[in-house]
Amino acid sequence: MSDAEQKILDGSAWDEFCDSLKEAGRIIRSEKAPGDAFNQAEGYRYLTRLLRGGLESYLEFSDPMFPVLRCGAHETIKLGADNPDNRYESAAIRSEFDYRITGKRNTVNYLGISSIINKYGSGGTMEVTGHIDHRELEIADDGSFEIIISRTEKPGNWLPMGEDSNSITVRQTFQDRVNEVAADLKIERIGAEEDRPRPLSPEKLVRGLQGASLWVHGAATMFENWAESFLPTMNDLPPADQDYCQSIGGDPNIFYFHSAWELADDEVMVITAPEIPECQTWNFQLDNWWMESLDYRYHQIHFNKHTAHYEPDGSVRVVIAHRDPGLPNWVETAGHNIGTMCWRWIGAQHHPLLDVKVMKQADLV
Repeated sequence: MSDAEQKILDGSAWDEFCDSLKEAGRIIRSEKAPGDAFNQAEGYRYLTRLLRGGLESYLEFSDPMFPVLRCGAHETIKLGADNPDNRYESAAIRSEFDYRITGKRNTVNYLGISSIINKYGSGGTMEVTGHIDHRELEIADDGSFEIIISRTEKPGNWLPMGEDSNSITVRQTFQDRVNEVAADLKIERIGAEEDRPRPLSPEKLVRGLQGASLWVHGAATMFENWAESFLPTMNDLPPADQDYCQSIGGDPNIFYFHSAWELADDEVMVITAPEIPECQTWNFQLDNWWMESLDYRYHQIHFNKHTAHYEPDGSVRVVIAHRDPGLPNWVETAGHNIGTMCWRWIGAQHHPLLDVKVMKQADLV
């Protein structure tokens, strides 16, 4: 009898999984995290969201022999300052195989695809081993294209991967989500002899439960620590450590600004971008302490190049306020007094700094 079979029969696989989740609660109670019931409740909900994503990634869609592009971050699974303008997709791969992505470009503003080494559950990194975006793709007149993913270079659209690459990530970034059409994508392993996955095995279940619990711990710890690192720049928005952003899965075409914010009930924050550079797009978003984007289904918590109001001189002023200030580019706090925030220049050749001021809402003009 294998070790996995024994763990299934004696129940220890499930017990260890549950014990691990219980231990993850300590992350939410970190000393520097907000200790009020509202933010703590969001923290525990965050763990449930990470768990849903982890189970999908490590159990339901973990087979690199039969990869599936799945949307792992969306309206109710959020992490790492997830971009409300993005559709995120990922698929499991293994570097000894070659893969093919086929699809239609359609009209989404930005399409970027990377091969990565995902270690969120064991070290907190997500190294990019290859990248291609729509500007480099050879696309047929009908909008169709094909990308080969392999370790050795192939003619046409080629996405390289490294020896340890274990995942594909896709970012589709919209400027006008209502009218733009997302790219249609499908991934398959080249040369597959079997036409369907094998049934669940004890080994696969044990690996899946362990992977999901490690994912919850790893992701929650990493982003809690990152949020705490913003405390020295509270209510300012300086450039982030770009090397670190790339090491945890940032898009190579993006320059990031990250920090934390805190506003009293009668305060507002005004962020001014004096210069908007030539770029694919840009955006700003407001997040909670756990680095989840606030609920953009029901609140205006972000603006981008298309949706923002511009001043006559071409600058942009974003106003973060608990109540409607009667001014353009109002970002709602959605019941929060503290959290994190992110500004992105996407596809820009230079990256102008931002001006941030906190004032009483009564003084805002």
